[in-house]
Amino acid sequence: MLEAMSGLLLVLFVALLSGTVVSTALPKIVGALNGSQSQYTWVVTAALLAATATTPIWGKLADLMNKKVLVQIAIGIFVLGSVLAGFAQNMPELISARAVQGLGMGGLQSLVQVVIAAMIPPRERGRYSGYLGGVMALATVGGPLLGGVIVDSWLGWRWCFFVGVPVAAIAFVVLQKTLHLTTVKRAVKIDYLGASLIAAGVSVLLIWVTFVGNSFAWASWQTGAMVGAGVLILAGAVAVEARAAEPVVPLHVVREKTTSLAILASLAVGMAMFGGSVFLGQYFQVGRGYSPTEAGLLTIPMMVGVLFSSTITGRLITRSGKIKPYLVAGTTVLVAGFFMLSFIDHETSLTYLSAAMLLVGVGVGMSMQNLVLAVQNTVKLRDIGAASGSLTFFRSLGGTIGVSVLGAVLANRVTANLTDQFTRAGIAPSGGGKTSNLNIAELPEPIRTMVRAAYGDATGHIFLISALIAVVGVIATIVMRPRLLRSSLDLPAPQEVSPAADATGTPARVEPLTVGRDRAGGT
Repeated sequence: MLEAMSGLLLVLFVALLSGTVVSTALPKIVGALNGSQSQYTWVVTAALLAATATTPIWGKLADLMNKKVLVQIAIGIFVLGSVLAGFAQNMPELISARAVQGLGMGGLQSLVQVVIAAMIPPRERGRYSGYLGGVMALATVGGPLLGGVIVDSWLGWRWCFFVGVPVAAIAFVVLQKTLHLTTVKRAVKIDYLGASLIAAGVSVLLIWVTFVGNSFAWASWQTGAMVGAGVLILAGAVAVEARAAEPVVPLHVVREKTTSLAILASLAVGMAMFGGSVFLGQYFQVGRGYSPTEAGLLTIPMMVGVLFSSTITGRLITRSGKIKPYLVAGTTVLVAGFFMLSFIDHETSLTYLSAAMLLVGVGVGMSMQNLVLAVQNTVKLRDIGAASGSLTFFRSLGGTIGVSVLGAVLANRVTANLTDQFTRAGIAPSGGGKTSNLNIAELPEPIRTMVRAAYGDATGHIFLISALIAVVGVIATIVMRPRLLRSSLDLPAPQEVSPAADATGTPARVEPLTVGRDRAGGT
């Protein structure tokens, strides 16, 4: 089992590293390519958008096709996007390459969950989630540090994208040698129309979220057109999914109470976590003046929280079979961490920042992976891919919305802060210069100080929004029905007939086997 897990953990490491290795390097990358704050956000959003739109498709394909081959295809797409991003000459090229990279990332993040679920029962899966948490922490700790070192060294920022290529190649070879899954022969009926409508509807709404309030007003014809089109397309997708033989997002799975609440919690956690943490590297570098390497070191408390909380929580869940208490506790701690971060400015104590980031890391480690486990525990093995893909889809959707919305809020707040500081200093604001505000090294000293203060003071506002969003996750996990994790790979059949016959010769009926709590509190 651990041999097969090694390749999957490498795959997950590659997918996570692609985002974290860029986080601390992004201010310098965007500055070197003379990009804007909006383009800074789009470097992250493009990858998340592509991953979000394709995640349920990858998940459904995993229910219909060879899972091992799908993982290897996703690795190939990811490598192609990484190489293209490394050779980008301007911001549009970089953003486009990140979208290709996102296609592979969506497959890797979804398929790893599916393959693990096909090998390990939910009750035992809690133990292995500690390994997943360790890889997550290693990628999120090592990524920013590696990105900072690369940017500060002679290698240059392009190696932030090239560095994942050899790791992906090793993961491909390891999976080929160690991963052996039984492929269940099923008629492949891919719902192309439903997949296309879901991807199109989500993309339209996310593009609107990115540009509203900046390129056009909230109350404008552009808003009406884009929101109306997005809603109509998604309504059409729901109608198609209700009639499809093999829907990309099975509505009967999404309607199940535990699944729907876990999706709501994942949406909130994704919005808060992705949206908030993406801008931490920018805060430390632009708002506080630290180097990329120093910014990576300063985020270690958050990653330590992820590592220890996911490992310890996974073992406790395996021992008790209970998952709801840890979900409620994790989302609550996440809210507390973001609430603490909402008070930061460009002069906040690093001790205070470390404590707040530690809480955020603990909250993420206790909740994110275990929400997937809660959903996988409620569905049949044949629907594991679609269910896991749907949850990952909504989590990525939340992350994409969070990055877009919080990025827009941050940009507007920074603009207002800079305008106010320029006015008080008697400097005429100019938007026509060739130097980006993110290219700090090229700015004159007085302007540089004002830009640092503007970014540092504005960042606290986006963490307050993150805290409010994460409250929805707390409510969803509290309402969630408590269930014990099953010890079998698949749900038991609803009814079984024993070959033994009673005195009349009629086969005796055997009551369905259920795993849960009885009135006495047993199992």
